[in-house]
Amino acid sequence: MHAHTLREGDEGKSMTEQATTPGTNANPTDDSQKTVTRNDGAGRYEILVEGAVAGFTEIEPDGKGRVVFPHTEIDPAYKGQGLGGILVREALSDAARRGETIVPLCSFVRKYLRENEVPGAVVDWPRRGDAQVSASPGEPPA
Repeated sequence: MHAHTLREGDEGKSMTEQATTPGTNANPTDDSQKTVTRNDGAGRYEILVEGAVAGFTEIEPDGKGRVVFPHTEIDPAYKGQGLGGILVREALSDAARRGETIVPLCSFVRKYLRENEVPGAVVDWPRRGDAQVSASPGEPPA
């Protein structure tokens, strides 16, 4: 897949992703455009399919160069299309380009980071005792 990505200072602009294998699934969104946008006003990155919000990953910048990712959600109507992976990949890539340290409280974001390379990403792994977090076995130490 080819992605156009956000650069620092591009708040409110979008990253666009096209499906690479149109027509391989009966799902109508296979041929559609998917857009990931950082929405600072709502405190999240959103993935839009044909202009409709299909999911989001929440962000909480701490003002000290760190951005916390506490929760990711995909609308059930869009499940099974890989949108969560696209959303989180683009959000983490954008945070890395901005020079923000990523704090992955969301289990989906933690799993993505354990299984995928995000060029330039600096990750502050939560510790077992941190609020809202129950670190998974095998997760890198803090």
